[in-house]
This record gives sequence, C-alpha cells and structure tokens, in this order.
Amino acid sequence: MSKEFSVADAYGTGRAIFMGLELLVAPGALVPRPETELLGTTALGVLHQMNLPAPRIVDMCCGTGNLACAIAHHIPTARVWASDLTDGCVDVARRNAAHHGMADRVSVLQGDLFGALSGLGLDGTIDIIVCNPPYISEKRLEGDRAHLVELEPREAFAAGPYGLSIHMRVVKDAPRYLRPGGTLLFEVGLGQDRQVMALLERGKAYENIRAVSNEAGEGRVVLGQAKAQA
Repeated sequence: MSKEFSVADAYGTGRAIFMGLELLVAPGALVPRPETELLGTTALGVLHQMNLPAPRIVDMCCGTGNLACAIAHHIPTARVWASDLTDGCVDVARRNAAHHGMADRVSVLQGDLFGALSGLGLDGTIDIIVCNPPYISEKRLEGDRAHLVELEPREAFAAGPYGLSIHMRVVKDAPRYLRPGGTLLFEVGLGQDRQVMALLERGKAYENIRAVSNEAGEGRVVLGQAKAQA
C-alpha cells in the first residue's frame, strides 16, 4: 500500500506521481490527487471506445497539466489543449509538457475557461473535454475545509456558494467546442454527482449522461455526450 497522500511531501520533493507519470509540482498549482485518476482512466476508456486515429482533447482547469500529460502519454497520437487561469498553473503545466517531450502535442493556454481557446478554430472539433474544476463552496472553505488553502492556492478550490459555479459555466460553453458525440467529463465533489448530472440534463445539449463511482461506491465522475446540433 502506498503511503498516504501528502501535499507537503509533494511540494518538498517537487514531484508527484499521477497515472504512472512523474509530474513536476510547485506552489501556485494544485498537487494532483490520487482520486483524480478516476477521471483520467474514465477519459481513456471513452477515447478507446471512440477508436480515433488522432483524438483531440481539451483539459479545462488543467492545474499542473496532470490529465493533459497522462492522456497524451497513454495515447501517443492525441492532441491536447490545456487551459488554466493562473500564472502558476500555466507555468508548471508547460514545464510538465516539456519534461515529457510532449510540447508539440500538448498546448498550454492561459485564460478564463474557454476564453483561452477562442480564435484557435477548435469549434466543433473536440472529441473529449476533461475538467477537474474547483468544487468546494466558499462557506466550507471558511469552515471545515479551511486547511486546504494553507499550502495550496484558494482558486484551486473555491467554486461559489454551492461549489458548482465552474461546472455551470463549462456545461454551458462546452457544446461550442465538442463535436456531435463528443464527451464532457467532470470530476465532482462527494455528493455532487446528482447535481452535476442535473446541470447536464437541464442544458439540453447532452445525452447518455451518467456518473462513474470509485471503489467506495461514491460518484466522483460525471459525463455526457454532446447531441448533434439541431
């Protein structure tokens, strides 16, 4: 059994392992969590089912670039666009892409969610969007989750009064970029799976909406396919 996950240890060594890949970490970007591997492996499963020669992926709220780099590592023909808002995240994600010799396939862009992708001609061409957004409410960050922001940036966790502000924006804007049949995949907080599935359903642009549970039976990934535009 691996030793318990520790943010301090990861920052101390400047390294973290995610989906078998060694990644650089630095203050200013969230340390990749073991539970996020469920989002990564679910995305790989979807991509393998699609069986595309050169899949096109967006990693939204990319942090250290852990999902972007892991997917590109496991699917060597993949082309990935990763996006984040903060200098710290963009810097370490670019360093990780270069560290693994993927800078030609993993583009790291800076901006507010999909604003980073505008003007690149990606509309309607993306096969999957993976998103591990902030998902903790402001109230909990002031209370029982206050310890999270002792070492890591607040913007990596804070997500409005209900913890869903980023999910809501991504659900609204993702259909512009997904091709028909393309898939949007989220990591969600404990107990948020039904709420995020409802967001996708209300958006009217998605079908085949479902949650994926971890080994403890907790729904931690939610995904839906983009419908063909009417």
